Parts: sequence; C-alpha cells; structure tokens
Amino acid sequence: MWSYPVRLALLAAVASFSLTARGPLTHEQMWLLPRVGAPAPSPDGKWVAVSVVEPAYDSKNQSSDLWLIAADGSGSPRRLTFTRGSESGAVWSQDSKQLAFAEKRDGDDDTQICLLDLAAGGEARRLTEQVGGASSPVFSPDGKSIAYQSAYDPVAAERKSRKHSARVYDSFPIRHWDHWLDEKRPRLFVLSLSESAKPVDVLGQSKLAAEPGFDGFSTNSGGDLQPVWTPDGQSLVFIATVNRNAAAYADVLTQLYQVAAVGGEPRRISNGKDNYANPYFRPDGKLLYALREAVNQKVYNLTRLVLFDWPNPSEARVATPGWDRAVSSFAGTADSKTIYALAEEHGHEKLYAIPAGGGAAKEAVGLTAGCYSNLRIGGGLVVANYDSSTHPMEVVRLNVGAKQHSLLTRFAVDKVREVDWQPMREFWFTSKRGRRVHTLVALPPGFDASKKYPLVTFIHGGAHLMSRDQWHVRWNYHLLTAPGFVVITTNYTGSTGYGEEFAQAIQYDPLKGPGEEIVEAVDEAIRQYPFVDGARLAAGGASYGGHLANWLQASTTRFKCLFSHAGLINLESQWGTSDSIYHREVSAGGPVWEQGKVWKEQNPIRFAAQFKTPILLTVGENDYRVPLNQTIENWSVLQRLRIPSRLIVFPDENHWILKGENHRFFTQELQGWLKKYLGS
Repeated sequence: MWSYPVRLALLAAVASFSLTARGPLTHEQMWLLPRVGAPAPSPDGKWVAVSVVEPAYDSKNQSSDLWLIAADGSGSPRRLTFTRGSESGAVWSQDSKQLAFAEKRDGDDDTQICLLDLAAGGEARRLTEQVGGASSPVFSPDGKSIAYQSAYDPVAAERKSRKHSARVYDSFPIRHWDHWLDEKRPRLFVLSLSESAKPVDVLGQSKLAAEPGFDGFSTNSGGDLQPVWTPDGQSLVFIATVNRNAAAYADVLTQLYQVAAVGGEPRRISNGKDNYANPYFRPDGKLLYALREAVNQKVYNLTRLVLFDWPNPSEARVATPGWDRAVSSFAGTADSKTIYALAEEHGHEKLYAIPAGGGAAKEAVGLTAGCYSNLRIGGGLVVANYDSSTHPMEVVRLNVGAKQHSLLTRFAVDKVREVDWQPMREFWFTSKRGRRVHTLVALPPGFDASKKYPLVTFIHGGAHLMSRDQWHVRWNYHLLTAPGFVVITTNYTGSTGYGEEFAQAIQYDPLKGPGEEIVEAVDEAIRQYPFVDGARLAAGGASYGGHLANWLQASTTRFKCLFSHAGLINLESQWGTSDSIYHREVSAGGPVWEQGKVWKEQNPIRFAAQFKTPILLTVGENDYRVPLNQTIENWSVLQRLRIPSRLIVFPDENHWILKGENHRFFTQELQGWLKKYLGS
C-alpha cells in the first residue's frame, strides 16, 4: 500500500500535464487524466461515492480508489480507500452508513467483498474469502445481509491435477473477446452480516444451475447474474441463460428468475422468448422493471423498458409503447411516481422522464452537447456521468426542474481548460437511398476558416453503436485533429439513436450501403465547408469501422490512405473463426454454405483486384472477436498486390489497445501515416 505522500506525488505528476498555454491535445495529457467511474448516491441523497482511476503508462503505477462527494457540492472530495488494487460495484446500505464493494488486495487471486463503515471510520473490513472470487454486492432491504456473485468451477480439483494443457469442448462458444472459456459458471451467494455467518450458495443445488447451457449476462464464463433483492427481503431476482451452449445456431436468451434467499429452485418470471436484463424494483415494491429486447430474426431490436406487477407478475408491459429509442439505464424516484431513463438521440445520450406506471417519454433536461451515462437515484438526488468531446467524464447532479446539470466532481475537467479545441459541429444530408444521415464534425487546433484542411473520416464500430459527442480515450476526436485535420464521423445506416428501423436496415446490406453513405458524407462536408480540402482525404476505423475501411478499399479510390484496426477482410473466414457467429448469418440472410448474395457481393476479399489505396493495418493478437487471421489475410493480399501498406501487431492486446505505451505508439504511427499521405 502506498503512503499518503506518495499518492499526493502521483496526483501532482498527473496535474503537471495541465497545459499552461492553449495548444493541441497531446496523448500524454489525454491518457493521464483521472478517469471518473459511475456514481453511487446514498439512499438519503446526501452523498455520492465514485471510483476514480489515476492512470499511468506503467500499469504498476496506476491506482483506483473510492472517493466520497457531498451531494450539495460543498467541501472537497474525500478519498475513502488507499489500496493499490481497484474497487468496483460500490453500493450503500439503506441507512446510508455503510458501503460495500469488491476489492482485490495485494496477494489476492480474485476480488473479495469489503465493507466500509462510514459512521465508525477506519479501514474497510473484508467480508469474504470466496474461492473463485466475489463481486457485485447488493444489500438486503433491512441491511442485515449481502448478496454477491462468484464463479464456481466444477472441475477445480481435477484442473489442478491435470498433467496436460489441452482444452476440450463439446459445444459452442469456446472463446469470448480475449480469453478461452472454461467450465466456470456464475453462482449467487447470500451472506448474513452477523458474526461468524457463512455464505449460502442459493443456486448450488438447483436444476437451473446444473443446466449445461447455464450462464450469466454476455455469455461469459462466470457471467453477470445482475441480482436484486425483492422488496420483502425474502428472495432475489436475477437474470440467467440456459442455452449458451446453443450459441452456434440460435440466439442466447437471458431470462428473469426468482430464488429464495435461503436457496432452492428458481422460478422463471419472464416469457422465455425474449432477452431480459437489469431488473429493478420500484421503491414502493409494486412493480418490477427490466429491459427487454425482442428476439425475432432481426439483426437489431430496441431495448425497451418493461414492467411486471409485483408480487404476482404476469406478462410484461412495455412502459413506453410508441417510443422509438433504446433505453440504456434507468432509475425510479423515491415517491414511486417517475422513472428517469437515458437513451441515445442523434449523437447524444439524453435524460427522459416516464410515468412510473407507463406512458410517454419526455425529455427532462435540454441537452445540446455531450452525453449522460450511468444514471442513478438516491433519495431525491438524481446523478449521472457527463462527458463531451471537449469535456472529460465527471459526475453531475441533474436538476430536472431547472432543466440543467451541475458538476459534482472536477477531477479531470480543470486539467484541459487550456486545450485549443472547439465543440463538435454537425450536419445532416439525405443519402442517394433517401435516408436522412447525421454526421459530427471536429475542427483542428488553431482553426482558421480561411485555410484548407485535410479531411479524415473516422468510422465508428458496432455496427449497432453511434458516433457520439463524447470523451473517448481509445479514439479521441481531438487527438485525431491534432496534426491539423478536420475529422468527421458519420452515423451510417445501422447506427443506434435514430430509431429501430434505421438500425435494422443494415440487415442484408452490411457494408455496401453504409460504405456509400460514408463517401456521400465526405462529399457533403466538402460541399458545406470551404475549409475542407477535397483532394486530401483519408478514412478508417476499428472493428465494424475497420470492416468498412476495408470495404472502401474494395469499392473506391477517393481516399489518399486508409487505416483499419481489427477489421475483417473476409466475411466467410470471419464467420468461421470469430467467438460469435450466429448473428452473422442472421445479418447475411443464411449460413455461409448457402452462398447468398451478401456472402458473394459484400465480401471485401472477393474484390481484391480493385485494391489500390495505401492502408495501415493494426491488430491485437488476443482479439477473438475479429481474430488475427483477418488482418493477416488482408496483409497477404496487400503485399501480393504490392500496395503500400504497414502492419502493426500488438501481442499483448485484445480487440482494443488498452495499454498506455501501446496506445501512445499506435497514436504516433497513425498520425505519422496520415501526415505521410495528407500533409498537415
């Protein structure tokens, strides 16, 4: 554990990166800014707990601790923990006197649950010594017990005695993002806070947990069960799937279940045919809310807020039947009259108010820049995170009556006051296919409208995501503009935040339609902005954005250069090697061997004879979503055709470049590549 003076020195080192004169955003400044986590408001509405990461290029020097903030904005933030490891999942007891959280201390193999008594003071007390670790604590309504999750390994003893290193599988999936899956499955425990109490494995003897396809959210070994206590404190509601082993040929469905706090066989609450997540009880205990996603062979469906009567649930009702937006997070007011929800809307994420029993969603705060996230309510306190492209993430208090928010934290925002940047601009155009398409614009430092600037098109991933007016560490708009580029990012067909039909329209047209819209957005930027140099164009992106960069390689020679991170080049081999395959054939209209139109007409490698544009390829060797073979195939084609190209492989990265020095090197290489072909 570091001493307090050492921790102050580290904070001072971070603070030293605050600019003293206006200039472009640098990688060092961006990377070393404190990173503020999701807020946890106390039930009495007086306090907010929040985790703050103090980054470093060397991970050994990075730290993450819990801080306490006064909800009225008075005083200075108070650090609650001083450990080298990070804390996660902080929750308050109902009397607002205690905080429970998961923490990994020196010497621990996994995180364990700790309890911090704010009234008594002192160090946090460890509650668990759970084999497989413990996470996601939840206080019972009376504050006398805590539920938490752990990973159960049915072959732990055998694993230790094995003399071989082979992995053996009988069903899909076998990998998830960056790791091979094993026999571990999630378990749900209840621990009384009385002296010498032992945790109860409430699922251990159930038939549900013994199902071969049992798992939690994300189809991840030891996945998240998202437990919540029922209002009477006698049972828990959680989510789980029983068909993760069918992932190769069917949608994996997560359902709502209820189980007694003393253990037993869970009963299913939901209908068994859709996906459910994020269970939440209205404060008066009369309604159970959840997020539901329909499963119907569409490539995308809205995540809708639904409600069940309680304690006698029947079929769920949609809270806002006519609302064409997906809910990301929500919480109810203490008087049980209103639900506040966050939803994407045209490059932003906004706050909406919904009657607690269902009804129309109305925008509650007039947000014109940036995004809210991680909405939470405690007592009368409504808090969230807020960020924009020129505003690092902080915690804000939402004043719905005044339709505005106020900052509760300033860990990062004050350190970028002297950066030379401007808020995002935006424009709309109607595509040749008749769709209204939205684009965000970032301007370079020292912007002068009388000059000409190269244009870089950044293509967002997903595809069912959205380019947002947000602060981003992995792909920061203003870091891309720093060499003197205008940057645009288009929400092509398939993007979220523009309605369900707009996102669904990418089905059977995964690359060609979006690729055409990206080029049309470039034409529109050139038409609208005289400061854009139409002769100096570049484009690229990551994941689905990398897929589309490779499609631009196959379909146009408009760009001086391209860049593709974690991008597929071959739809067919991507289907066969990714950790997730079934949704790809749903998108294409059938499996590979049927050779439908998408497999033949929108597969970039089939058009390799048309490749001409210089391209930078980057990939993490541990990426199992878009595996390394895709980038190697691309590289082989480029080298065979003698197209100027550069390949960078990060052996210790996955789908994202997450390590500081790797990301700094990546940024240098990307900026150098763009300047080589665009100038500055």
